[in-house]
Amino acid sequence: MTRIVTDENFNEVLNEGKPVVLDFWAEWCGPCRMVGPVIEELANEYEGRIIFGKIDVDENNELTAQYEIRSVPTVLFIKDQQVVDKLVGAAPKANYIKKIEQIM
Repeated sequence: MTRIVTDENFNEVLNEGKPVVLDFWAEWCGPCRMVGPVIEELANEYEGRIIFGKIDVDENNELTAQYEIRSVPTVLFIKDQQVVDKLVGAAPKANYIKKIEQIM
C-alpha cells in the first residue's frame, strides 16, 4: 500500500528507518496514471520492507523544489535518508524492481 506523503509528514516517513520509494506525480499527468498502478503493485510486493509514497507535485511545493522535480512522473529511491537513484518518466516494472533491489 502506498502512502500519501506531504510537505508536512515527509520527515516522519524518512525517520522510520526503511528505504523509501517516492512517486512524484500530478493528477493531469498521463504517464503518471501508467506508473501509479506499477508503484501500487510494488508496494504490495515489498510491504513491510520498503515505504512507498506518492507526492502530488501541485500540492507539495516544498518537496518538489527540494528535490528539483522538473518532470512527472519522477520516482526517487532513498536509502539512509539520501536519494541514491531516480527514474524520470514512465518505465517498465522491471526497471523499478532493479532500483528497489539496490536500496534493500
